[in-house]
Amino acid sequence: MTASAFDIAILGAGPVGRVLALMLARVAPDPARIALLAGSTPTPVTPAAAVPAADPRVLAMNHGSRVLLESLQAWPDRSADIRNIHVSQRGRLGRTVIQNTDFNVPQLGSVVAYSGLHAKLDERVAASGVTVLSGPAAQVERQDADGVRIIQGDNTLLCQVAVQSDGAGATDVRRDYGQHAVLTTAHATLPRRGWAWERFTSEGPLALLPHPQTPDAYSVVWCSAPERAAELAAMDNAAFSTALTQAFGDRLGRLSSQAPRHVFPLALAARRAQVQGRVVAIGNAAQTLHPVAGQGLNLGLRDAARLAQTLAGWLTRPEASPSLLLAEFAQARHVDRAITAGLTDLMPRVFATGLAPVEHACGLALLGMDLASPLRAPLAQHLLQGFRA
Repeated sequence: MTASAFDIAILGAGPVGRVLALMLARVAPDPARIALLAGSTPTPVTPAAAVPAADPRVLAMNHGSRVLLESLQAWPDRSADIRNIHVSQRGRLGRTVIQNTDFNVPQLGSVVAYSGLHAKLDERVAASGVTVLSGPAAQVERQDADGVRIIQGDNTLLCQVAVQSDGAGATDVRRDYGQHAVLTTAHATLPRRGWAWERFTSEGPLALLPHPQTPDAYSVVWCSAPERAAELAAMDNAAFSTALTQAFGDRLGRLSSQAPRHVFPLALAARRAQVQGRVVAIGNAAQTLHPVAGQGLNLGLRDAARLAQTLAGWLTRPEASPSLLLAEFAQARHVDRAITAGLTDLMPRVFATGLAPVEHACGLALLGMDLASPLRAPLAQHLLQGFRA
């Protein structure tokens, strides 16, 4: 068994782990002392020019996340801008529209293909000097006052700080929404460039995001009861397209889907404490959220940015204890995590109560936000960049 020593080891090479590695590499005296522990079978990357059906996964990146990725030269070559977000409730009055002009920014956010982001981050990490170690899933074996011991297959790693960035390790707070998400791609006969749609139905939210690869295509995230999701997934293309158009409405004309459909269960899973000794959890290892409003990855990137900022000075003298800095990081991230998790937890539940008074109240709230910009500003600001302490 071999042993290697590092200042920081990042367990998980998804987007959040890779962004953290890139940010730390910019300030580390020796980037090679940062270890990025990747799986031995990385996620296949579909060429960016492929048709949407080849890989339907897309990511909604808010304005703050785009600025961060551009600063790392890690923004994908292709993206679809979101300049307007239309929020409505099926069968009830009230809707609100959030626009980029409200904040004098080029776009509220953008949609990128997962494959495109993965490829760009992989390229930047390869040039950063960070040590990338592939192998079986790495595990924290133990920690003490001198550091953390990590096992990856036959290898043993010793580090001063371990960061868990992937996986579903959060179990302190759990909520099963009783919903599954159907993920697919659809084409619209009347596409509207720069618009994203969040439509709340009695079954759950239905989101349509502009697809980065085809102008008239939309990425569909349709949340519903598990039985209904299974029914939707089993439909032929014509029946599914009709059901999707009926659920969404006619704002984009007729919606037609020929793409494969994938179904995922939805749940909230979060850690109350992001820091335990010298082990830090960020991204999916710290919290997995409902996909409403597309906040999960954006929250994880804010975790990474704050942790890199907190540890930047420590990297010049890693023999010092990082305990106080890690406690500072956890405190700084508390409010943003609580607000974002609370928002994404409340919205899909309150709009799907099936109680007419509640749904009418939600409609009035949407109407009020649409009529008075000060009422929608807090929500819009959080969607734009989150709470940054």
